Amino acid sequence: MTGKWNGEEMADVSKKTIVITGANSGLGFETAFALAGKGAEIILAVRNASRGERAVDRIFSVYPNANIRVMPLDLSDLCSIRHFADSYKENYDSLSVLINNAGVMIPPFSKTKDGFELQFGTNHLGHFALTGLLLPCILSTPNSRVVTLSSLAAINGTIDFDNLNGENGYKPMRYYGQSKLANLLFARELQNKFTQHGASSISVACHPGLSHTNLMSRGSGKPLNRFVHFLSKSITQPASMGALPTLYAATEPSLTGGEYIGPDGKKNRKGYPKKDAIIDALYNEAISKRLWDISETMTEVHYPFTESVTPRSS
Repeated sequence: MTGKWNGEEMADVSKKTIVITGANSGLGFETAFALAGKGAEIILAVRNASRGERAVDRIFSVYPNANIRVMPLDLSDLCSIRHFADSYKENYDSLSVLINNAGVMIPPFSKTKDGFELQFGTNHLGHFALTGLLLPCILSTPNSRVVTLSSLAAINGTIDFDNLNGENGYKPMRYYGQSKLANLLFARELQNKFTQHGASSISVACHPGLSHTNLMSRGSGKPLNRFVHFLSKSITQPASMGALPTLYAATEPSLTGGEYIGPDGKKNRKGYPKKDAIIDALYNEAISKRLWDISETMTEVHYPFTESVTPRSS
């Protein structure tokens, strides 16, 4: 990768349909804003429909001809995920890019509607289920992509298979790290399966470095207090910069799958997109396969790789 990729060089997305989870604010909104401005059809998959509509209005105020809509999705509820996938497949038969962006960070101990620890259940299992349920649309779309957001927290993350739900000692940051490592392992393992089945689809992971968003509102959706807001802005980059790795992962033609894209600055905290080789050190085949199997069992979502695979061109 040469130069400083800032989005102006983005490949043509005018004929692509893109689903972005958690796109009403923060990184997801900036991603949707940039892609809508380049002519893609955007679906904002969001928990709060009214906030999603406000996000659409903001985009329309700049790009009045944007092709964008809101569809409700609660990643902490498997029924909601299934309903979203069914609704999507009723209206679309293809999916160019799925961006698994939404997440919660360091909330007090709580569980999803299905009884999973909130961070692991939302950040990983929710996106695992969503991707699997949308897989027929993904596989039938030539050169489609799945982009999954991880975090710098994945570096110190571990998968505690004996205590995935945190019931035997919950530490918010530790379980955030677990969920973000799970995102990274899922992205690489998904690429392995795409390759194994000869699909033209690719899976790419990315992370935003340290970006100023409302994620640290502890999952409440409430604004940060003034001190935390000031401290956060002093050590982070704007969400528009934090979204660049996602945009690069979603659009860059030279990517072949399995990469991890993050900022190029000191300790990968800020900057412009680049490939981050740390994924090779963090990926563990045995742990990833075990995580995949457990995720299928917990969500009851099994990936139909034998159906509708669009092969790679030779």
